[in-house]
Amino acid sequence: MALTNEYLAGVYEDVKKRNPGESEFLQAVYEVLDSLQPIAEKRKDFVDAGVFERIVEPERCISFRVSWVDDAGKVRVNRGYRVQFNSAIGPYKGGIRFNPTVCASEIKFLGFEQTFKNSLTGLPMGGGKGGADFDPKGKSDGEIMRFCQSFMTELAKHIGPDTDVPAGDKGVGSREIGYMFGQYKRLQNEYTGVLTGKSIYSGGSLARTEATGYGLCYFVQEMLASRGTSFEGKTVVVSASGNVAIFACEKATQLGGKVVAMSDSNGYIYDANGINLDVVKQIKLVERGRIKEYAECVPGSVYTEGCSGIWTIPCDIALPCGTQNEIDEASAKTLIANGCWCVGEGANMPSTLEAIEVFRESGILFGPAKAANAGGVSVSGLEMTQNSTRLPWSFEEVDAKLLDIMKNIYKNAYAASVEMGRPGDLVVGANVAGFLKVANAMVWQGVAY
Repeated sequence: MALTNEYLAGVYEDVKKRNPGESEFLQAVYEVLDSLQPIAEKRKDFVDAGVFERIVEPERCISFRVSWVDDAGKVRVNRGYRVQFNSAIGPYKGGIRFNPTVCASEIKFLGFEQTFKNSLTGLPMGGGKGGADFDPKGKSDGEIMRFCQSFMTELAKHIGPDTDVPAGDKGVGSREIGYMFGQYKRLQNEYTGVLTGKSIYSGGSLARTEATGYGLCYFVQEMLASRGTSFEGKTVVVSASGNVAIFACEKATQLGGKVVAMSDSNGYIYDANGINLDVVKQIKLVERGRIKEYAECVPGSVYTEGCSGIWTIPCDIALPCGTQNEIDEASAKTLIANGCWCVGEGANMPSTLEAIEVFRESGILFGPAKAANAGGVSVSGLEMTQNSTRLPWSFEEVDAKLLDIMKNIYKNAYAASVEMGRPGDLVVGANVAGFLKVANAMVWQGVAY
């Protein structure tokens, strides 16, 4: 694959030179620039203002040492990151990820994607992302608390309710957010909405835990409606078994679908009768166990080692909610051969560029991550609003606002795809719609910005 627009091809070559070996970041940049080629030809003002060159370069990349002491009294050292990618339309906003895979490339790609995702929500939020190469699995609560406190001691220098508002992500749930929020409050001596995903006892929003999974299904529901159908009676496969996957499973089931498979990093379960979500919640949310335990609890279900095999299960709808590039070209072809005709991305960039081309060429419904998984950050934005006004909203109020936001994201992405002469190509539509708002703000604020 190659960019045909000479100017954008040059921009991409510069990105490659500046970021050698950062495959995730380069993949994300290529996919966006590919969609923006018609814009570069039409909007000379963007070219003259250097918008394309600036939008692929983060405003600030911060890396720092995180020293902490484990339960045995041994000093451990990890590396922390915060990438503040773009603040043209609001304070930086994006999650914190704790996982051994975390590196500069991963955080930069996530921050880049977050810029456009946040733009699509219609809320005034810029793009950022953070994390550390720390693995919370197998750690005690005390170890996780000490790590989070050390991490926040450095991060607190760079964030604030009107500057940068982090949230949770993979490996960072309510427990970790609580420890970080407590440390920020201790250091700054102020009680502000500097983090989202907080406990409802400390200014958090109802429906935040469910938001990404619910929002994914609301977006997919809009895609299905465009074909005159719905989740009703459809067979669904959901990868992963964290918050996003669990609540995507819950909402897909509420909307009439039958989820037959879920996974974790070790393997996947298949239950022809439909996943018993109460069992999954007990294993994953309460006991923090592994998905293979489901097969020990539910007769008739089957556990298989190797998480990628989940894409061999026949289904109507696939909802990848695990991690980046979990669906490659071969898996995409297998999904389609086995009858899948709708894919909604619940994780960040879970499909490779080659897999996306397979989906496009086949004509199936495809909801890209920056549109389909924007539910989490949408409710984070709503949490920021509640914190600013000191007024909490009910679950029903937040859920209704989330539904409206996801409907509008679909509507705007589809409209942009039509305008670009690619009706129904939501990859192009989401990229263009997300980009234009940020780009116009950058031009308005001047090059010095």
